[in-house]
Amino acid sequence: MRKIQFLIEMKEKEKLEIIDPSEDITISYLNKSDSHLESAKILLKSKKFEETVSMAYYSMYHCLLALLFKYGIKSENHAVSIILLNELFHEKELAEIISFGKSERIDKQYYTDFKISEKDALEMIKKTEDFTIRCRLVIKNTDKDKIIKIRNEFTSSLDNLI
Repeated sequence: MRKIQFLIEMKEKEKLEIIDPSEDITISYLNKSDSHLESAKILLKSKKFEETVSMAYYSMYHCLLALLFKYGIKSENHAVSIILLNELFHEKELAEIISFGKSERIDKQYYTDFKISEKDALEMIKKTEDFTIRCRLVIKNTDKDKIIKIRNEFTSSLDNLI
């Protein structure tokens, strides 16, 4: 019930909406994802483990945004984007991976009472690589029929909620 209320609130605030699908924006976010993953690896080599986690998460998040824009869905909220990945695209495992990454990023970015090892940072890089490869496969396997189906489900779900 909280998820539904949250989605309604984001739609009313125009933080979640249907737009025209955009291949250009999809590609731009995929490029951003690549850049953040590359930065995470550089930070790992430099022993900047906290920053590695943050860049790795943003690599996942930008890949997810690429997927959403492929379908013409604009989401300006991290949690909403993850909910859509799980509920609309039925990618539960990918949603779990990025949820883990988001939690790790928040912990490492905003709090000081943690210890992060090189092994932890490397694990985050591996999860990010797995996520981005699999998310790119979902994008690659998208066709017009899938776009229409997902957009219709999205629109009808939101319209039924309000």
